[in-house]
Parts: sequence; C-alpha cells; structure tokens
Amino acid sequence: MPILGSIIKKAFELRNLPVEKQRRKSNPVVSQKRELVKLLRKSQFTAIGEHYKFSKLLSSDNVIKAFAETVPVHDYQSMYKRWWYRALNGESYVTWPGRVKYFALSSGTSEASSKYIPITSDMLKGIKQVTLRQLISTTKYDFPLEFYEKGILMIGGSTHLQYNGTYYEGDLSGITAGNIPFWFQHFYRPGRRISKTADWATKLSEMVKKAPTWDIGIIVGVPAWVQILMERIIKEYNVNSIHDIWPNLAVYVHSGVSFKPYVKSFEKLVAKPLLYNESYLASEGYVAFQNGKDTKGMEIVLDNGIYYEFVPFNSENFDEEGNFREKPQTLTIEDVEEGVEYALLMSTNAGAWRYLLGDTIKFVDKAKCEIIITGRTKHFISICGEHLSQENMNRAMELLQDELDVEIKEFTVAGVRHGSLFAHRWYIGTDDELNSDVAAKIIDENLKNLNDDYRVERMEAIKDVCVTVLPSKVFYDYMKETGKEGSANKFPRVLKNSRIDEWEAYLKKKKLIDDLE
Repeated sequence: MPILGSIIKKAFELRNLPVEKQRRKSNPVVSQKRELVKLLRKSQFTAIGEHYKFSKLLSSDNVIKAFAETVPVHDYQSMYKRWWYRALNGESYVTWPGRVKYFALSSGTSEASSKYIPITSDMLKGIKQVTLRQLISTTKYDFPLEFYEKGILMIGGSTHLQYNGTYYEGDLSGITAGNIPFWFQHFYRPGRRISKTADWATKLSEMVKKAPTWDIGIIVGVPAWVQILMERIIKEYNVNSIHDIWPNLAVYVHSGVSFKPYVKSFEKLVAKPLLYNESYLASEGYVAFQNGKDTKGMEIVLDNGIYYEFVPFNSENFDEEGNFREKPQTLTIEDVEEGVEYALLMSTNAGAWRYLLGDTIKFVDKAKCEIIITGRTKHFISICGEHLSQENMNRAMELLQDELDVEIKEFTVAGVRHGSLFAHRWYIGTDDELNSDVAAKIIDENLKNLNDDYRVERMEAIKDVCVTVLPSKVFYDYMKETGKEGSANKFPRVLKNSRIDEWEAYLKKKKLIDDLE
C-alpha cells in the first residue's frame, strides 16, 4: 500500500468533512454579509475607508444597501488613477491595511497594456485556502491511493519577480507559486529553478527535457500552452500520447478561457480519458472552482475575503464598448437569477472596492451557487445590435469542429464596417485542411440558431461573414512578437479598434492576407 498516498488522502478526507459540513449549513446571503462587514471593518482606517466613511457604514441599519449607495463602482482605470497608484508608489494604508508588497501584471487581453493589481498577504492566504479546498475535493473522485503521491505540474508565469524599489511585480501565477506551502514542494513541478525562467521558449525546452523524470498526476494551466507542451513532449520522444510519458496523468485543471474549443485537440494527445476540472483564479482573487464530478459549473467561494455584486450585462448598464454606464444596477447573491448574464463586481482583501472584474458569468445552479464564465464585458461584438457573446463564439467553434472533424486551436473575431453596412471577420488557427467558405457558411448558420439578435441583423445589417484560415503557429508567433508569449497569456477572442489594425497589419507583413476593404 502506498503509505504516503494513504496519509495524504486521509488528511484530505478529514479536512474535507468539516469544510463540506460547514458549506452545506452556511447561508450564501449571510456569508456574503459577513465578508462585507469584515472587509469594511479591517479597512476603515485606510485612505479609501476614511474617504467613504466605512466606520459609519458599519453602524448603519442595512450595511449592504449603505455600501452600494456610498461607494461608486470602479473599473481598473478609475481604481488605479485615484487609489492604487499611491500604493504602487509605496504609500501604506491606501485601500487595504499595510503596504502592498506584490503587484500582479495582468495579461491584458482586453486592453493593450498590462494592469497593476495589488496582491496582499491576506489575498495570498485566501488563494492558498481555496487551492487546498480544490485539492481536497479530489477525494470525491475515488482515485487510487497512488494518485495522491503524483506530481502536480503547474504551468504558470515566471516566479522571478522584478523589484521596483517599493514592490515586486510579475504574473499572479508566479507570485503564488513563489509562496506555495513548504509541504507542497514535494509535489510541485516544474520546480523552483525552471519556474524562475522568464523566457517561455527556454522554460518550454526545460520542461520537455525533464518530462520523462517526472511522474505527473495533475496538470494546471491555460489550455493553449499546456497543449503546446504536450505536443512538444510527444514529438521529442516519438511517442503516441502524453500517457506514454506520464502514465498516471488523470486530471487537467484549466482556467482563463473556455476549454470547450480545446477538447478535440486534447483528446488527440491522450491515451486515457482525463478528468477536466475548471477553476476561476483571477488576478483579483480566487473566485470559484469545480467542486465535484457531477457539477453543472464552478462553485463560487463566498466566505474567503471577497464580497460580490452582480451587474446585469445589458444595454441599460453597459455601452456598446462594454464600459459600464453611470450608476449601473447592482444585485447581491440573494437577487441573482439562473441563466441571466452578469458582469462581476468584487470588493476584496487586496483593496479592490466595487471593482469591475471584466468577466461575465451565469448562475447555472443558484442553490449550489454554481456559475459558468460566459465571456468578457469587452469581448463581445455588437456593432449593429447582434449582441454576439463569447459564449456564442465558443459554441460556434465547437459545432464547426464536430461537423467537419477538424481541430481548431485558436480563433479570434472582429466586427468591421463593410461599405455602408457591417461584416464579421473570423480568423481561425488550425493545422488541418479547412475550406474558408465552407467554414464561414457553417459558422453563420450555427450563430443564427444560437442567437436571435444575430439572425435578425444578419438579414438587415451584417452584409458578410468571412473566414481566414491560418496555421495555428501564426497566433503564437504574434503573441511572441507582442510580448504576450507564455503560460500566463491568452489570445483575445475578440479584436476591437486599434487591435484589429495591429493584428491585420501583422498578417499583411507576413503575407498571410491581402489588403482588406
């Protein structure tokens, strides 16, 4: 019997029992009110707490209502320009007690430049707690005892952080990996040395070189880069599947983007079925994770230093560019409904206050507080009222792959002017044979079935839907050229404004497309 595996599994089970028991007994509304009160109480003597009189809010009859009426909704720009820049300059007690030691550089999929997100010790503690909960949840899957002795390969950003006089900056995955518990070091791969590597190509080569020496049971990372790693390993050692190198690989934990468009690609790289488990770790906090094998979505974490509000994602609350309007409608966990798309607001123990995360979600099971990510507030196309969501786009790619039996590794979409009307341009990355006209027709027909607004506007205002088929390597080469190569970055599903011009200029330079109308 694997002694270590038996001990670890038993420890997880013992830890899981009180956690699950407490979760089942807890009331989401009560939990969230408790978190808000804790956040306000701890930060009442910060600059933002004194400005908005958090101490007064705490003494009000309805703290949730008073909070929503007093503190404005922030996006990144308003939060940074008014508050976070002060913490970046070394000032203490700005939006959270103490001095901020770390700032996470976001991957910047919505905007061209990266964002500086404060990472506090309280937030890091919260991330560790949720990570442990997710590990504990593996006891529900009836894995053999040997599974609990296998390595966990975490493909994230570099743990080498840049020191800028008053703070360290880097990828969130790098910051968290540099703060992992001592007991986890035994399981953690690729290890401290490789994790410090900043250059993705070098890190990739090092992981490929070490792969046969590892016994991996779980892989964690963004789908595109995990896929590239597995393809490289299979090619390097001339094997049929990744299981020829890692026979005990059983779980893939994905995050960052919808995994559905990647399923077909992953299935070609494995010899045994993988358990796909989703997590929702943003630079601003650990939001949710898949807590069981028969769940509809991810369970939102309501008792770990984050207070949530939900903004219905509609034209009353957001303009055509995805920016929120003045005083948008905000709802609490008590008021949400299943099947409705919401933009997520967070107030956190890292000093974000009523902060627009930029993601859109839906509740698929309100009783269990289970959600799915549907897209980004700025990753949609509605140039003439078609309201094409990222969820629609991902589903269209799934259906295209199924119908033509092709493997699509990346894609992006742009809505553009077409004479006096409009057009949608799809750029699809695949290494299979794919006729662009056939693909365009299938995508168009499927979107008409998926989205009534699209169907109406396709008849009236969207004059053309065109597809450009590109080798998948083109997407990764572009990310490298723009400084976005590597495990912490994702290619944007939607291109808008100057990013359309930059992308198409790159394709023209590489002689992959001609001048477009």
